[in-house]
Amino acid sequence: MNNSENLMDKQTFRKMFLRSFLLQGTWNYINGAGIGACYMMIPFIKKLYPNPEDKEKRTAALKRGMGYFNITPAVEPFPLSIASRMEEENKVTTEFDPNSINAVKASLMGPLSGIGDSLFWGTIRVIAAGIGISLAETGNVLGPIIFLILYNIPNILTRWYGLKLGYNLGGDFIKKAYENGMIAILTKSAGILGMVMVGAMIFTTVTVTTPLKFQMGEMTFKLQEVLDQIMLGILPLGITLGCFTLIRKKVSPNKIIVLMVILSFVLSALKIV
Repeated sequence: MNNSENLMDKQTFRKMFLRSFLLQGTWNYINGAGIGACYMMIPFIKKLYPNPEDKEKRTAALKRGMGYFNITPAVEPFPLSIASRMEEENKVTTEFDPNSINAVKASLMGPLSGIGDSLFWGTIRVIAAGIGISLAETGNVLGPIIFLILYNIPNILTRWYGLKLGYNLGGDFIKKAYENGMIAILTKSAGILGMVMVGAMIFTTVTVTTPLKFQMGEMTFKLQEVLDQIMLGILPLGITLGCFTLIRKKVSPNKIIVLMVILSFVLSALKIV
């Protein structure tokens, strides 16, 4: 990375830092905060690929930046600055695996969110709110101001130094990770973890049952009970796989959502689900 050590100049750093506050501005169920993450990385990617002939590589980097991403907002700059440094390495190293960029991001989301949620939502926010409320109850107008100051100072500092630390450590991290084979392990592990998480989310968040039942002589067979004996959650899984097939066929997610809404009304009216 000798020819790209100055990419993170002060202007690019400031742009990325300010954009980090908009991470969840476009949060959605398709790629989480991926759009916000990509928006934060745009200044860096533009600096990395500034020439018109780099359009294809720049587009590929932006698409990687829009991959699924969900993390405590305050710690967001750290993994994204590491990803930025990895994008540098991808540009100058022919054997670099670009899939490892999102693999590293995915591997950091869980641990950092665990720390970030506990620290910011469970500790700093509670303490700041306690102090602010106690002042507000006495009629002191400084109550809400103190709350905002106590909560946002560590928030801002974590973003600022996380962005610096991630970029500075990123080079050594990438070098060591490739030398000891960690990148390949992370890429494979992130894929396995992603599949496990998707399976768990399908089972816990997609609720589809059928009230259909069949009379055979004196016995009544409830279709849902039969399906549960085959595999719990088989209907949600089938619907999810159907949506996945449509996505692979390049059907717009918005069209799929509209289709699901229409099917829900129709099947519900017919008392099929």
